[in-house]
This record gives sequence, structure tokens and C-alpha cells, in this order.
Amino acid sequence: MKEATKINSYLTFKLRDEIFGASVAKVLNILEMIKITKVPKAPVYMKGVINLRGSVLPLIDTRIKFDMGETVYTDNTCILVLDIEIAGETVHVGALVDSVQEVIEIDDADIQPSPSIGSKYKSEFIDGMVKIDNDFIMLLNMDLIFSTSEITLLRESSGDTQVEVETRV
Repeated sequence: MKEATKINSYLTFKLRDEIFGASVAKVLNILEMIKITKVPKAPVYMKGVINLRGSVLPLIDTRIKFDMGETVYTDNTCILVLDIEIAGETVHVGALVDSVQEVIEIDDADIQPSPSIGSKYKSEFIDGMVKIDNDFIMLLNMDLIFSTSEITLLRESSGDTQVEVETRV
């Protein structure tokens, strides 16, 4: 009898020529580029804040966060609205990406461990890798990309207006 494996859905997106995947459970929305309000003295990876249905949403440049240089805006550049859980709190963060690709279904058995040596990305937030056609897709653990101190900085940098933070029950 074959053991059942779990199938996971990932939204794939590009940063430069690299393809990444984020669990669809962490992606709340995909937005076209909108006006970004700069925040003085914000961390270098924080582009500013955007208005998301009346809430202030901190916006990070994912390329800078991954040490891939600054995002170059094109017609395909978009914002992923992510649901990040840090220290028991849920925080919504916008992430600039070069383009959104597709939603893919991946069997747990097809996920390979991330490389531990020679990776230019912090492997602690890469859950694994999967090869589809000729491309390797890095599967990200969105909750581990930001540290607690970075989320606190993002919240504080968003100014006096409260960033949407909810505690999960």
C-alpha cells in the first residue's frame, strides 16, 4: 500500500531570473503597483507604505531583502500581500516581486532539501527546492524571512497609523 503524501499549493514568482514559491495560504492578495509613500529612516529594504483598503501596509523590496539589488520596476512588477506570523502575531506585509508566474501543486515527496553550502540566500527560510521542467524553484517559509525585530521596525516605520496586526485565536 502506497503511503499518501501531502500536496501543497505554491504561488510562484520571479526575482531577477530566479523562481521562488510561497505557500498560497500565506498570500492574501496580488496587487498591481500603486503609489508608495516613503518612510523616513526606514530600513533599506523597506520601500515605504501603501494604502490597502484603508490600512497602512509596509512594503518591502524582496530583491533587497534577498541581497539581489533593488527592484527595477516594469509592467510585470507587482505586490504580494503576505500574512506573516511572528512570535504569535499575524502581520500583513507587502512584498515587491518582479512578476507572478503561476500557482503550482507540489507533492511533499518531490521537495528536495535546500543546499546548505554556497547558497546566496539565507537557507534558514528556504523550506526546500523542487525541479519543474528545467527550473529549480526555491520554496520559501514566509514566516522565517523576517525576524521579530524587523517586523517591529516595519511596524514602527509605518508611522503613527496602526499597521494591521491581529492576534490569531
